[in-house]
Amino acid sequence: MKIYFNKALKILHAVNAVTLFAGAMIAPIYAMYVEKIGGDLLDASLTSAIFSLVAGVVSLIAGRYSDKTKENELIVALGYFVLGVGYFFYTLVDSVTSLFAVQVFIGLGFAISSPPYDALYSKHVDGHKSGTQWAGWESMAFITTAVGAVAGGLIATEFGFQSVFVIMSVLSLGSALYVYLLPRKAL
Repeated sequence: MKIYFNKALKILHAVNAVTLFAGAMIAPIYAMYVEKIGGDLLDASLTSAIFSLVAGVVSLIAGRYSDKTKENELIVALGYFVLGVGYFFYTLVDSVTSLFAVQVFIGLGFAISSPPYDALYSKHVDGHKSGTQWAGWESMAFITTAVGAVAGGLIATEFGFQSVFVIMSVLSLGSALYVYLLPRKAL
């Protein structure tokens, strides 16, 4: 069997899979969570819009900064750290207004980590296998998201929202620590 993914791409797949899994855990329960804190369907929509708007705007800034630094892996670690803290903040939410603030924070985490992650991934892609290697990332992202969504639903059903949020936080913080502690030459 041919080798399609070098060591750096395998590492990038693994850490991103853990982080994507964590983020996907809230997908099936989000609207119920918003309702539990006193919100409605429109509030759930607004909080998602806030996340996306912040992530979209800040991604442009993070991308420019990413182009100017030599150690993008440290920016990825910072983004994963911000995500982990943001996920933990879900445990403190007691109103829709506080959820808006958490969504801003989580949007920042995604925006900080995504452009440098993409730059690192692109750096290690073999031009002759780029379709396969990017397809590997896409496949990992979709499958991990599917499994994370089911896991989040099961955990929330058995143990409640707080357990899901703590697990999400620990997974993202673990990815941040792993990337931070990697030898710089690994990526």
